[in-house]
Amino acid sequence: MRILHKGRQSEKSLFFKYYKWVLWFSFTLYFLTSFFITNKPLPLSKTRVSGSKSSLASRVLFESVNKTRHKSKPKNPAAFKDLKIFIYELPSEYNEDWLSNKRCSNHLFASEVAIHRALMNTYDLRTFDPYEADFFFVPVYVSCNFSTVNGFPAIGHARSLISSAIQLISSNYPFWNRTQGSDHIFVASHDYGACFHAMEDRAIDDGIPDFMKNSIILQTFGVNYKHPCQDVEHVVIPPYIPPESVRNTLEKAPLTGNRDIMVFFRGKMEVHPKNVSGKFYGKKVRTEIWRRYNGDRRFYLQRRRFAGYQSEIVRSVFCLCPLGWAPWSPRLVESVALGCVPVIIADGIQLPFPYAVKWSEISLTVAERDVGKLGRILEHVAKTNLSTIQKNLWDPAVSKALLFNDHMQEGDATWQVLETLYKKLDRSYKRSKVSSQ
Repeated sequence: MRILHKGRQSEKSLFFKYYKWVLWFSFTLYFLTSFFITNKPLPLSKTRVSGSKSSLASRVLFESVNKTRHKSKPKNPAAFKDLKIFIYELPSEYNEDWLSNKRCSNHLFASEVAIHRALMNTYDLRTFDPYEADFFFVPVYVSCNFSTVNGFPAIGHARSLISSAIQLISSNYPFWNRTQGSDHIFVASHDYGACFHAMEDRAIDDGIPDFMKNSIILQTFGVNYKHPCQDVEHVVIPPYIPPESVRNTLEKAPLTGNRDIMVFFRGKMEVHPKNVSGKFYGKKVRTEIWRRYNGDRRFYLQRRRFAGYQSEIVRSVFCLCPLGWAPWSPRLVESVALGCVPVIIADGIQLPFPYAVKWSEISLTVAERDVGKLGRILEHVAKTNLSTIQKNLWDPAVSKALLFNDHMQEGDATWQVLETLYKKLDRSYKRSKVSSQ
């Protein structure tokens, strides 16, 4: 009997050990599965139409968009309700590979990278199911092919690269073909937008490629008159300025600190035409500024580059923002972000997000023909309503609306883009199908 009793005890002990092991394994499997479902990384292959080798560039983008995944995910902003965006995950040669050059994500055309990153991080706005999408974002980086001669972005390959991407998505998915791309979004953050040329006459001659004419273009170029390079559904966006560079500058010199420079400009100012076309850069406006005000003690004008120029902006009262080859300039964003009153000298320019940034209340506009009166104009403003302009300008919401962040914040530049897109939902194929039923 004792032997039998001991045998039963042994069997019971073995049973409990086995039961505990199965229970432990089940709980472990459950928690691991839950973790990966709720914390899934943004897949690099879920919608990829062809494979590509992993690279340092892809890791840079992947880590950037996933570095805060352990935090609580931001909810879909009420302002956008149920807006959904599908992001094509193209082979890396269309975007990620270009990130091997760090300039790609930091130069003035880098909004194409910044918007891509921000959209990948808007968890509740982004959908992995293309059939529930209102819009389709096509992430092609065309501004990172830097010239070995002058270091400037060379965009001669832009048309062929984007055309190739469209061919890829239209042959592998039905979504482009059903609307001819009218609910598809591209970024064209170059001098003349989707005309893809730095010289206006050449840009006009080339025009917007036919394959992009039905789509929505997010572009830095904008004018308030008819122009072939904005003859497309478009949203005017600000040029890219790294938000961390602004924060670093303001840590050293506060927005409301001493401003001992009355009028500031640093940049290209030609005395004689240097371009092979024989044209003066910026319609001769910068040349006129240099000729008239070089030596004027009120004006701090510099023609050479200086990496720490933001430290000069934050010390200045007025910052000149004359046109270059195109009307827009990164100085617009830097001036606003660093509290220097922008003096816009670019006839007919269309400025970004006018519903969020009241440009007439934070800046001055001077006609190109009135550059000779610039000194008198700024003296008058300094004596009359400068303090009111500065008060409006130094509202944090103003600069926030012009800066792109990797993780979208309420009111920032990506937020403004989405708010504008929400007003274009009539272009959504999904919505049109629902409303017709």
